[in-house]
Amino acid sequence: MGEARGHQPPAPDGEDTPAAGDARKGGRSGPGAPLVAALMTTMALPALDATIVSTAVPQIVGDLGGFAVFSWLFSGYLLAVTVSLPVYGKLSDTFGRKPVLIAGSLLFLAGSLLCALAWNMAALIAFRVVQGLGGGALQGTVQTVAADLYPLRERPRIQARLSTVWALSAVAGPALGGVLAGYADWRWIFLINLPVGVFALWLLVRHLHEPDRVRRARPRVDWAGALAIFACGGVLLTALVQGGVAWDWLSAPSLALLGTGAALAALVVLVERRAAEPVIPGWVWRRRTIAAANLALGALGVLMVAPTVFIPTYAQAVLQLAPVAAGFVLSVMTLSWPVSAALAQHVYARVGFRNSAALGIGAATLVLLGFQLLPYPGAAWQPALIMLLLGGALGIFQLPLIIGVQSTVGWAERGTATGSILFCRQIGQTLGAAVFGAVANHVLAGHLGTAGDLDAVNRALEEPGRVDETLRRAVDAAVDAVFLGAAAAAGAALLVLLLLAPRRFPVLSAEPAPTAEAAAPEPGPSPGAPPGTPPVPPAAGPAAPREPGQGVRPD
Repeated sequence: MGEARGHQPPAPDGEDTPAAGDARKGGRSGPGAPLVAALMTTMALPALDATIVSTAVPQIVGDLGGFAVFSWLFSGYLLAVTVSLPVYGKLSDTFGRKPVLIAGSLLFLAGSLLCALAWNMAALIAFRVVQGLGGGALQGTVQTVAADLYPLRERPRIQARLSTVWALSAVAGPALGGVLAGYADWRWIFLINLPVGVFALWLLVRHLHEPDRVRRARPRVDWAGALAIFACGGVLLTALVQGGVAWDWLSAPSLALLGTGAALAALVVLVERRAAEPVIPGWVWRRRTIAAANLALGALGVLMVAPTVFIPTYAQAVLQLAPVAAGFVLSVMTLSWPVSAALAQHVYARVGFRNSAALGIGAATLVLLGFQLLPYPGAAWQPALIMLLLGGALGIFQLPLIIGVQSTVGWAERGTATGSILFCRQIGQTLGAAVFGAVANHVLAGHLGTAGDLDAVNRALEEPGRVDETLRRAVDAAVDAVFLGAAAAAGAALLVLLLLAPRRFPVLSAEPAPTAEAAAPEPGPSPGAPPGTPPVPPAAGPAAPREPGQGVRPD
């Protein structure tokens, strides 16, 4: 009693529920269908490209040659996406989301066209890097626009749709790639991006409208920092991707790359500390909420290597399944993930962002440990059930962290924050591939002798009848060890959340986008933020009773 009519008081202690993020009930709940379609179609480009190429490798190598370096078709793309994510995040905060999305789309489409015209493997790898530079812009900026468009209580809807795009791409990509390579030509794998991308680009230009922003005489762009991050990330990721594959971990190339990467990392810190507008600002790591989410999602990238890389091999070698059936064992995870992500709002609405994520990663830890209990050789439904449960647990873990972090920053910082968490997840995935590959090779060598490694297993899978009992048991032991390592990564993420993340995220009550008429005030503490949480600056202007989704106006 006694409160003004229509006023919604802040939740106690900065409670991070959807109600705490909405300045008022009612009002516009989200964007129109054309813009949602534009975001989903734009996200489909990098999502589909991550899987569609794999099944066409034999045809590509048969046409262009270069078998010794074909793995760089994937590594080069991954490197470009990873190192560009934080750069595009900062650029979207500086120049706006729409220019970055348009530039990224054009770069991705140009890379796709060049890939289709490639005349040898070296050219194709170079053009895949161009594609990856465009993909990094799309992957991070679409997530940022989704947070701009929707108020907090509505964000799970768009995030679930984006998760569905990735799930469908994981299932449809390999099949579509195989059909195009087998019945048309492998170049159509890249040409198919052109009509899809042009349609998405037209929707973005037509339906995405950003308000006037604060006009600076000369926007400051930290190009020196961006180049340093590109160089450092490229060198370190190359060392991780190629170490133990192209050369031994303790060989001269590995040591040289790791040493160069360490020197470049020191240079990045030096450059960023002196930059007026750094690409990776210090507040990304000084704020407990964002730092904890970065580390936890980095651990997610590590553990995801276990199912995505090793389950198909396990299903074929140990369970003796055909490749298509082996792919289905993995695909059930991509079906349960978006479903649990859509339902995650009901969990974090009651227990908060941190506790919801902790619940999800705790369940994932138990599921990953449960892999050790599978009988040998077992039935196909058993690992499929593990994947189904794992996808459900990770959906509840990942979505609250992404939405929670985006809700603690204003419009002018959201691109940087989103880029940082996606960057850490990609780094974790690369690190996990290197570490778990080394673990699997070590276990295989122990069972099979010096000739035993993952390459030997893959060669055996290509020839039916060569997978004998000794090899099956060796693969079973290797995958068990990998999943044990994945459970350790999940446990580490749980500890990070419990020890580092604040119990209640300091959610902003409103963050209208900057306009030309309003100058940004000095940063102040977020209402209800827990003690010790650094101040979170609003996007611009005084807090107003507006929903967070009003930063970008759709038609």
